[in-house]
Amino acid sequence: MRGNEIRKRFLESFKKRGHTIKPSGSLIPEDPTVLLTIAGMLPFKPIFTGEIKSDLRRAATSQRCLRTNDIENVGKTARHHTFFEMLGNFSFGDYGKKEAIRWAWEFLIKELKIPKEKLWVSIYEEDEEAFDIWHKEEKIPKSRIVRLGSEHNFWAIGPTGPCGPCSEIIYDRGKKHSCGKPTCGVGCDCDRFLEVWNLVFMEYNRDHEGRLKPLPRKNIDTGMGLERLAMILQRKENTFDTDLLKPIIDYTASLSGVRYGQNKIKDLALRIIADHIRAIVFLIYDGVPPSNVGRGYVLRRIIRRALSQGRNLGLAKPYLHKLISVVIDIMREPYPELSKDKEHMERIVLGEEKRFLETLEQGMRIFDDLLIHLSREKRREIPGEKVFELYDTYGIPVDLTQEIVAEHNLTLDRRGFDMAMEEQKKRGRMAWKEIGQSRVKTIYNRLAKELKATKFKGYDRATLKAEILAIIKADKRVERAKAGDEIDIILDTTPFYPEAGGQIGDRGTITKRGTRIEVLDTQRPLPEIIVHKAKVVKGSIRKGDKIEASIDIEKRLATARNHTATHLLQGALRKILGKHVRQTGSFVSSDRLRFDLTHFAPLTDKQLSQVEAMVNDKIRENIEVEASMMDFEEAKKRGAIFLVGEKYEKRVRTVKIGDFSLELCGGTHVKTTGEIGLFKLVSESGIAAGVRRIEALTGEGAYRFVKERENLLSRIARELKVAPSQVLERVERLVRRVKELEKEIERLKSREAFLKREELIEKAVEVVGIKVISERMEGLDIKGLRNASDLLKGTLKSGVIILGSVMDKKVGLVCVVTRDLTDKLDAGQIIKEVAKIVKGSGGGRKDFAQAGGKNPAKLSQALKEAPRIIKNQIRIAK
Repeated sequence: MRGNEIRKRFLESFKKRGHTIKPSGSLIPEDPTVLLTIAGMLPFKPIFTGEIKSDLRRAATSQRCLRTNDIENVGKTARHHTFFEMLGNFSFGDYGKKEAIRWAWEFLIKELKIPKEKLWVSIYEEDEEAFDIWHKEEKIPKSRIVRLGSEHNFWAIGPTGPCGPCSEIIYDRGKKHSCGKPTCGVGCDCDRFLEVWNLVFMEYNRDHEGRLKPLPRKNIDTGMGLERLAMILQRKENTFDTDLLKPIIDYTASLSGVRYGQNKIKDLALRIIADHIRAIVFLIYDGVPPSNVGRGYVLRRIIRRALSQGRNLGLAKPYLHKLISVVIDIMREPYPELSKDKEHMERIVLGEEKRFLETLEQGMRIFDDLLIHLSREKRREIPGEKVFELYDTYGIPVDLTQEIVAEHNLTLDRRGFDMAMEEQKKRGRMAWKEIGQSRVKTIYNRLAKELKATKFKGYDRATLKAEILAIIKADKRVERAKAGDEIDIILDTTPFYPEAGGQIGDRGTITKRGTRIEVLDTQRPLPEIIVHKAKVVKGSIRKGDKIEASIDIEKRLATARNHTATHLLQGALRKILGKHVRQTGSFVSSDRLRFDLTHFAPLTDKQLSQVEAMVNDKIRENIEVEASMMDFEEAKKRGAIFLVGEKYEKRVRTVKIGDFSLELCGGTHVKTTGEIGLFKLVSESGIAAGVRRIEALTGEGAYRFVKERENLLSRIARELKVAPSQVLERVERLVRRVKELEKEIERLKSREAFLKREELIEKAVEVVGIKVISERMEGLDIKGLRNASDLLKGTLKSGVIILGSVMDKKVGLVCVVTRDLTDKLDAGQIIKEVAKIVKGSGGGRKDFAQAGGKNPAKLSQALKEAPRIIKNQIRIAK
């Protein structure tokens, strides 16, 4: 049975049992305490904890997940992966253990026909209810039910959150897969006993102090790895041989010219690459760009780990981007939209491949320095912290370092590396924990349950009458507030738009007779609550007061202009750059807009002009902007643009601008595009690999920007004593003249160096029979130093030349080693040591290197030290 068929059978089976089939959530979870989606239940965590109210009682999903805690085992065992799909059925206070156990057993035994004698069951050691259901109702012999402790059978999503006892259904793969230990049995970590399905009976919530509190409703959360189930049903020895991964292995093998199944090291590399490319594709699909922080750091590490495995297959050039199309073909049925991002993904991965090869070269130079250092100290072990530095700073995986170390007959301090890695993980966990703790204040969770939901009526109302439902001061609910108090106010109905979808919250006033309150911001911490962050300017208010709420209409209209302009901008970008363009973020306020998009290269001046012109064309057409509600699936059919990974209700709000743009959006907009007035691009830049950022202005802000530029041009024209239309021609002439003068200066400096060459050669000193020139040159930049060193090398014939100068309070250094001496000396190593004295760094080839420094006062000392540095290098070489 193919993997796609297994997924389909599972979802159809639970649909028949009254479950709502939900699409997979993003790998980027809404819960900020978790870096990535690591389990099928994560998208439902707010429902499990009672944080949000929901009518959902039963659900089933095939959730894409990503875990890196076992990344070192990927490819080595039959079952470990970074990216995997988790099949799961969930109950939110509806059914309990009995149904969860019965339906799981029926699906495996009756629908998939897995032999009973191959299955075992484990339960939490204290869960008598689960034991009775398995034994008395499902007729599982006592001998096939294993009781295990909390480390095996008490499940939690993390240090805090929903948790409870669990029961696992385990497949026995037979004695040939056993580790051979006398203790091998259910619960052993070898490849014999394979966990197929974990049934979690979600009964508790663990708080930040580790205390278990009963959940408002008892819930069921189950998870079954699609890849593992495919391995069983397809009768394969490991998950990598299933139809979900084997085509990737086959294609990679064809690229490298190796045969799968012939060599253990090459097979391991092929399996790691197959696993990692799936993780890479879905991380990028979910909007994660490679970077050095957070999720982007995870993606970059996975890319580099996969690339390093290419060495074992003889793949020295970029190859990883070529595998993306294979993943898309395999996953086309559940994710048909993947193909739209193919080119974008390939560009990002290719860019990372090229960048890694450059970084790897830097890392290898650091490694060479380390070898010299160890040789001096006569040590044979690479310190763990240095191995971690190569991993953390230069992206060189530890297994690659291990190979290189072995080639030099050295050892590696693995324990020290593991300790440094664990420290980094702790720092990461603490950072995410701190973010999560600040997400939603407890007071709002409580109020969401006690108060009726605030009605937002701000799409067509700027002012309305409302009642104060609650006043919060210093995170505590109060009955009244007076002048000077900074408070949060919750109303029964409001015209204030709460910050969402990149659009900032409204500002304005709340008034009643004798009282004025300035609303400084509007937020929505939970779906039911709109919070008006305010300050009492005059008078006082009480809970229950009838008031008048009024937004700052000028700021709202300016914000609406910018928001509608972002929709026009995205439409123009997709038409000019291509359909791969996708929004990754935005910011819309009253004075500006920012739009982040997926694109593989900087936009050219021509493209930027085309985008700006197209947006302004649509503004002049004065197109009607229509907002309407429709079913999410209907919106998708009509081609509406939506954020991948974002959670949407069944009914969604769409904003349509003629035939030019259709997006899912809850923000505020103008009635016709003509109200925007003018659109002006201000900047375009890169913020991450494959992600560009555009900033723009509209309306009055755009007019002021254009006027300022016009005034600046007029001032420049006056300074140059030409008409504004002649400024460019005049500047071009000045630039040409400056270049001519710079060339003349360079010629004069080179002539001066030529005339001084005999004088400098006479100053040469001998170091172990080698002539060394180490001199300061006045007024030369780095190019001048290179030219001077070339002149000296032609006259000196054999020796070492080190020249230094100071320009703009910075040190410049060059080092030349004549060809006949490069077997003894390395210009790159010499310049590094000299540069350290002036607080600088540098590098280069054996025959030529250059460096910079920050301490000009130490230049003379550095040049005096050069002969000693050369002498030491000769001694080491011997």
